[in-house]
Amino acid sequence: MAATASVNEICTMRIELCDSDPLIWRQVEVPTSMTLKAMHEAIQAAMGWFDYHLWEFTIGERRYGLPMDEDWGTEPRVEAGKVRLRDVLTPGQTAMTYVYDFGDDWQHRLVLTNIRQGDPDIEYPRFVAGEGSAPPEDCGGLSGFYEKLEILGDPLHPDHVELKEWFEDYDPNSIDELVIQISLSRIARRRNAARARIKKKAT
Repeated sequence: MAATASVNEICTMRIELCDSDPLIWRQVEVPTSMTLKAMHEAIQAAMGWFDYHLWEFTIGERRYGLPMDEDWGTEPRVEAGKVRLRDVLTPGQTAMTYVYDFGDDWQHRLVLTNIRQGDPDIEYPRFVAGEGSAPPEDCGGLSGFYEKLEILGDPLHPDHVELKEWFEDYDPNSIDELVIQISLSRIARRRNAARARIKKKAT
């Protein structure tokens, strides 16, 4: 594949927060030339997480993430910054798991489809669609999140006022698309210099 074609190739990534009800999901167009570490950053931006915690991808039986001193008796994880998305994609559809925060254990199902050439005038990654606000950081995983939502809905609960202050103006049914678009555009701009160099070299 030519350098320009390779850097312009994209795919559609659907991100689902496993076991959320109603389902919290995002759809993002991502360049296949990005590393898995950069894809982690795109997922963080799309979901509204703040990259406070450890994370890893699992594709088949192989794990990808940051290098760690201990792998707790499992196969060592592959360093995500050294693997490009296109290296792990399969024709048709590729499914993988993305876990963020090993304590709260936010499990995400990722489905990547429709590998194709992107529009050279559009910056990727790019937000396409989504529903639901991701839970706040450090709220105790899904069970803790839904328990807290119940308390927020009960003004008579003894913890209601404290939780309301902590959650501030959080709305589980809303999604701030502008914030997501801005966050993803920052990642996209970081690719521009390398993309411009490849185009210049190819001409």
